[in-house]
Amino acid sequence: MKIPKLFYAFALFTCAAIYVVYIKWNLNLKTKDTPDDLKNQLESQTGGTDQMISYGIMFDAGSTGTRVHVFQFSQKPKEIPRLIHATFKAIKPGLSAYADDVDKCAEGINELLTVAKDDVPMELWKSTPLVLKATAGLRLLPGEKAQKLLDKVKDVFQESPFFVRNDYVSIMDGTDEGISAWITVNFLTDSWNVPGQKCVGMLDLGGGSTQITFCPRTKTTLENTSASHITSFQMFNSTYQLYSYSYLGLGLMSARLGILGGVEGEALKEDEELTSTCLSPDFQGEWEHAKIMYKIKGQNAGKSLFESCSDEIAKLLNQKIHKTDEVKDLDFYAFSYYYDLAADAGLIDSEKGGTLVVSDFETAAKNVCKTMEIQQGEQPFLCMDLTYVSLLLEELGFPKNCILKLARKINNTETSWALGAILHYMDSLHMLQY
Repeated sequence: MKIPKLFYAFALFTCAAIYVVYIKWNLNLKTKDTPDDLKNQLESQTGGTDQMISYGIMFDAGSTGTRVHVFQFSQKPKEIPRLIHATFKAIKPGLSAYADDVDKCAEGINELLTVAKDDVPMELWKSTPLVLKATAGLRLLPGEKAQKLLDKVKDVFQESPFFVRNDYVSIMDGTDEGISAWITVNFLTDSWNVPGQKCVGMLDLGGGSTQITFCPRTKTTLENTSASHITSFQMFNSTYQLYSYSYLGLGLMSARLGILGGVEGEALKEDEELTSTCLSPDFQGEWEHAKIMYKIKGQNAGKSLFESCSDEIAKLLNQKIHKTDEVKDLDFYAFSYYYDLAADAGLIDSEKGGTLVVSDFETAAKNVCKTMEIQQGEQPFLCMDLTYVSLLLEELGFPKNCILKLARKINNTETSWALGAILHYMDSLHMLQY
């Protein structure tokens, strides 16, 4: 039977089409996705609706531990994204503890990556950005040691199935940490979505550093602040100008060491010990900080415990803090160790948080210190820590009657800088729709 020429032409055309599709498919497999490609992939997962679902993974490598945050966002075109789910897990110690045994940190990083894999749908792995930002713990390390740790994390991340770029592992500048936390609190309080609503300020007290960030509203603040601490950035198609100070070495754990007279990263000699009038006069014990064990003991200064402790802390803070009067007129949220100490002192509910006035920290410090003159108690640092926070807030410019809101969560979401950082990162990659 004779086969028509038209059939041959059709068969040839079909084979050519299949070949072109095959080549294109293979090229797509070998070509690294761009942010726009990834955005298109995410949009294709919406099933034709106008709502995009996306994920972002942020590792917070802090001074006392490493945490993974997995965020799931839902967003309609031209609207600010909405957080619909967050997963969190933390491990100890922090990355800096592995400075002399870099390979050992990989186990913990892989453990946290498993959390992310379980949380993000497999089909969205390659379109989900994976980022690690290290804070004060690595900032305080010698540069070479810190870089080796970052390089090890990069190696582990490169083997993951998630989307990574050249800037995906880095040490976070203290100012950026403050800005990211400010983004988080204003995102969770919906300050961007409510017309006319004022943005709130942010206070964060970590282990190695502390930050204050807010939107300045007066010319006096701008004129009296160094240009390096007034930062402008773009977010959600708007430009924001922020006052942001980060104080390295004045986080709670680093401050403890400074008050005791120790030096970061330096171990004591065999018969050496650190003393402080902020501890009960008869206290003697050990304290571990950044994998170094210190022998510590109390000291009697001839004054009340609170007075002598205040004198010690005033010396530590002397001329290190930039004060601004504007903070007394703004709404501020306080996080991290501010929250923990307020809860330990019974000033707020340990689960729900709450509000207090700045003087509450001083009142609690006086009460705790007075009790510790008689008996040590189960928290030997509580007098020191409460007194430190009281004086720190005073140095920052907060009057005693100023009200602070303390929260571990807002709308059931952890108030970490990690949320703000991943939002800013995804926004910069145009992975969010506007």
